[in-house]
Amino acid sequence: MRNKGNRRRPMAEINVVPYIDVMLVLLVIFMVTAPMLTQGVDVELPRVSTEPLPTEDDRENLIVSVTADQEYYLELGEESPQSVPLTEIQTFVRQILENNPGTAVLVRGDQSVPYGRVVELMVMLQQSGVHNVGLVTEPL
Repeated sequence: MRNKGNRRRPMAEINVVPYIDVMLVLLVIFMVTAPMLTQGVDVELPRVSTEPLPTEDDRENLIVSVTADQEYYLELGEESPQSVPLTEIQTFVRQILENNPGTAVLVRGDQSVPYGRVVELMVMLQQSGVHNVGLVTEPL
């Protein structure tokens, strides 16, 4: 008579090594491609030797960019920037401020843009109801 304890039972374990290999490959792929996914307008900001101001992280910022070609772009939070003519900036900014009254407005002006264009933009923002405008620069 055979002893019932000698029978082989099916193995109920899963080999997870191939899954770990796949996950590591995906991790490397995402680490390499993540920096390429940043969007924005190509603006060469002026460099200054000041400390950045503290910001409140819970507010979205409205960023108005002026490129070297003197084109204007609006960017709100994580949305991709959209090109807007200077004459229509007032309308867009008013709508954004009506929907989100606590929105901070920042101006990113390329260093090659004439100062008059940046001042003209700031006047348009003031006429839109913006009381405080921040200027974005890069540290040295």
